[in-house]
Amino acid sequence: MSGYGQRRRSQAERDAITVEIGYALFSAAFAAAVLFGAAAGPALLFELPPTVEKLSLRTGLALAPLVFLVRVVSVLVRFRRDAQPSQPGRTSPDS
Repeated sequence: MSGYGQRRRSQAERDAITVEIGYALFSAAFAAAVLFGAAAGPALLFELPPTVEKLSLRTGLALAPLVFLVRVVSVLVRFRRDAQPSQPGRTSPDS
């Protein structure tokens, strides 16, 4: 059933992928929450002028999903790049 050039992944490889996806999602959610808190927190905690309050909330709402997406993609791309050797059949470029 596997196509040309594909092999079945071992259980350890599947587990590593699962852990890496979980790490990417968790760390991205944490980074997005911290950024939202930093951007929108003052507007939620203090009495600010309406314009500043709106701008602060909108900035947090715009940047948090962007940070989430960038973090997930960067973690998964780095994992994919590190998981595959540069030359098939070799463990490192120097071997």
